[in-house]
This record gives sequence, C-alpha cells and structure tokens, in this order.
Amino acid sequence: MVKIGNVDLGDFPLLLAPMEDVSDPPFRALCKEQGCDMMYTEFISVEGLIRDASKSVQKLDIYDEERPIGIQIFGAEIDSMRRAAEIVEEAQPEVLDINYGCPVKKVVCKMAGAGILQDIDRMVKLTDAIVKSTNLPVTVKTRLGWDDNTKYIEEVAERLQDVGIKALSIHGRTRKQMYKGEADWTLIGKIKENPRVHIPIFGNGDIDSPQKAALYRDRYGVDGIMIGRATIGYPWIFREIKHYFKTGEILPPPTIHERVAACKQHLLHSIEWKGEKLGILEMRRHYTNYFRGYQHIKVYRKELVTLDNPRDILGVLDQIEERYSNSEALTSSASA
Repeated sequence: MVKIGNVDLGDFPLLLAPMEDVSDPPFRALCKEQGCDMMYTEFISVEGLIRDASKSVQKLDIYDEERPIGIQIFGAEIDSMRRAAEIVEEAQPEVLDINYGCPVKKVVCKMAGAGILQDIDRMVKLTDAIVKSTNLPVTVKTRLGWDDNTKYIEEVAERLQDVGIKALSIHGRTRKQMYKGEADWTLIGKIKENPRVHIPIFGNGDIDSPQKAALYRDRYGVDGIMIGRATIGYPWIFREIKHYFKTGEILPPPTIHERVAACKQHLLHSIEWKGEKLGILEMRRHYTNYFRGYQHIKVYRKELVTLDNPRDILGVLDQIEERYSNSEALTSSASA
C-alpha cells in the first residue's frame, strides 16, 4: 500500500503530472473519471499567490470529487515559499508539492523550478523551511539533474527525505534535455534500490502505453507512475493501464462517441470555470489531441479553433461524431 503521509493511494497509483495550461479542473475531472489515483494542479507561482494575483489564486480551486489532490507551487525565496505554503494550506489539499523540475527559461532564470538543480544545498534548505511551515505532507517533483554532468538525484532523494518530504516524483531527464531524447529511468531505479530511501518514489517520463507502464514498473521497481503529455486529449490512458495491469489485455481505443463526449465535457467545464471567452480560447489547444489520427480531421479543426460561440462549437463536434461513427476512419496513430 502506497501512502503519502496519511493519504492512501492503493497498491500502485497512477498520477497525473502537473502541467501548465493542461491540468486544470476541467481536465482533471476527465482523468479522475478514467481512473487516475492522484492529481496535481497546474504549478502556481508563489509570488503570484502572495500578491493575490487572480490567475494564481484561481489555480487553488479544487473540488471534492478530485481528491486526493496536490497543489504544486514554485518559487525561489524562502519567505515567499513559506507565505505561499500558508495560503495553500487554507485551500485544504491533501498534499503540497514543490516544483523543482520545470525547465522553462523564464522560471529557471529565477532559480526556481529546475533552476535550483544548480544549487542542491539551496534546494534542501528551501524544502526544509517549507516542511516546517506547514501541516500538509510535502512532496517534490524534480529531474535527474541540471545536465549530464550534474545528475545528483540520488543525493537529492536522500537529503530531501531527511528534511521531511513524504514522496518524490522524478522526471527521467535533465533540465538541459528539456523534453527531448528518451527519458532515462536508470537512476530512478537505483534510488528504489537504496536501503536508506523509504519514501514513495514515482517515475515520470515517456509513459505512453500500458505495455510501457508495466515494463517500467517491473524493471525499475517504482511505487507508482506519473503521466504527463500522454494524457493530453487522451485521459483514457489511465483506464487502459489499469486494465492491462489487471488482465494483461489491451483495451480497444475510445470510440468517436467517447471522444466527442469527453471533448464536450471539457469545453463546457472550461467555460463554466474560466468564463465563456477564456474557456473557449484555452480549449483550442486541445481539439487536435482528442481526435488525433482521424483522417481529414483538419477540416473540422479549422472551424473549432476559430468559432467563438459554444453552440456552434458543439455543432461541429456533433458533425465529427456523425461523420466518424459509422466508418471509424481511424489510423493506427489515433489509439495512443
């Protein structure tokens, strides 16, 4: 049984990675319905939180049906992180997660996110301060290191555990790699073999199929798997992995009816949460992913990304369902 503090996650949890502009409440609801065991908010700037910036504060929104859930924050200054931790605690998530993995330049240049991988002592000091400032279980998401010459993740795992974190999620790339190349889980496996490490270790990076999830679970001995990019437009990956773990069988891909229904739900919840204008605008990045691999889908996509009336958008989605429900004109790439 895997636990983060007192939070019971079952035998081998599947986690939704925190992703900016993706893992918001409308998308999290879909992932939860498909079997995700633990989810995280989009990462939240601590400076935005303590300034009461509306965009940052809105990301604190969590709903009972999403639980257990972690709120993830990023920052570089101890005082700001402490104050933000107090604000997060008021939102009552199950977990407070610290982002030490975001590779984006505007975050890294402030020594936040993966930037702090250049100063492990500072990372430990900052984590220690946050652990001591909150009653919530504190977890960390990070990368192997800054570059190939600084893969200090084994030391990081021990030292962060020593200051009190309750779980560690590791993306199997360095900051320099960004999201390129293949994720290397070898060091993640070594951490699991370390007798000093007793907190749950979650692996992240390149899990895009049930077969790969099973292979990496067995090969590296992780306590659970965190999935990011493979979930975008495809929340069904959670149910597919769980079914494969249980039966060894590959589920058929979702039907066009399921895809359209999920897309409609995502759209309507996005409008409800963000307002009509912003909800429609931010949904535009998702349409291609929901219908990836369907022949001639570009014709409909052009309409979906230009229309600004919910009724018109729903009408186009109905057209997509009608066109493909009989032929299921699906290429092999659409099933993943």
